[in-house]
Amino acid sequence: MPSRVVARLRCPVCQDPLAEVVTGGSRALRCPRRHSFDIARQGYVNLLTGRAPHSGDTAEMVTARADFLSAGHYDVISAALAAAADTALAAADPGGSDAYPLVVDAGAGTGRHLAAVLAAVPAAVGLALDISKPALRRATRSHPRVTAALADTWQRLPLADASTALLLNVFAPRNGAEFRRVLAPGGRLLVVTPAADHLTELVTALGLLRVDPAKADRVAASLAGHFTEESTTVHRQELTLSGPEVATLVGMGPSAWHTDPAGLAARIETLGEPVRVTVAVRLGTYRP
Repeated sequence: MPSRVVARLRCPVCQDPLAEVVTGGSRALRCPRRHSFDIARQGYVNLLTGRAPHSGDTAEMVTARADFLSAGHYDVISAALAAAADTALAAADPGGSDAYPLVVDAGAGTGRHLAAVLAAVPAAVGLALDISKPALRRATRSHPRVTAALADTWQRLPLADASTALLLNVFAPRNGAEFRRVLAPGGRLLVVTPAADHLTELVTALGLLRVDPAKADRVAASLAGHFTEESTTVHRQELTLSGPEVATLVGMGPSAWHTDPAGLAARIETLGEPVRVTVAVRLGTYRP
């Protein structure tokens, strides 16, 4: 694993530094107290301690997300993040004193958005954190400068204090206290959440989960006492989708846990083609 990322990781048991070791052809990260964490053959390291409270997105959901994102349907989000990241990193370190700023995506999924940020900031290195093994298998291949780790972002993050120049949080849980701890002085947190009209054309027609009207308040509450909002921008784009693409879109999100596949397929058929769908998200920039 890249030494410039490993140097910023910490043992999730004792918080000591980690180093890569090779034993009998297998690789692991190990701390001085000999707590050891296996590096999977797909390239990600398992930094969980104990039993995970949940397994995250299933292989089917991750496949759906990868297919949908690779078609460019959410590139409006990736582009907004890349532009905001470039601005935030330049402001945080105008003199370029951090040769390899670390960008951490907490709840990275397939790594698509993190890869877009790294493409816009050639000096940066990236760390994808997620609880889903199928997601991390894809994240490790998303960009040459992405390292991936299995971790529960509700718990203490396996990172050193003030180790991170930029944190991304896209449609994922927010751990305000931990985000604050790992951000370096001058660092920034970029949070993407659905706006009220996100996928609005499908919500009623297909019986999908609605965006919580109090979403903005809940985001603010999760970060209160740790971050101050600097700016918020709204990004919208209308998609033109086929029936199968609509099914993929539903299958990659939270509604996949609550929707009967047979009933969903029947409702999608009634929509006709093409299906016009609004992508609408809020991108908030926060400083500690």
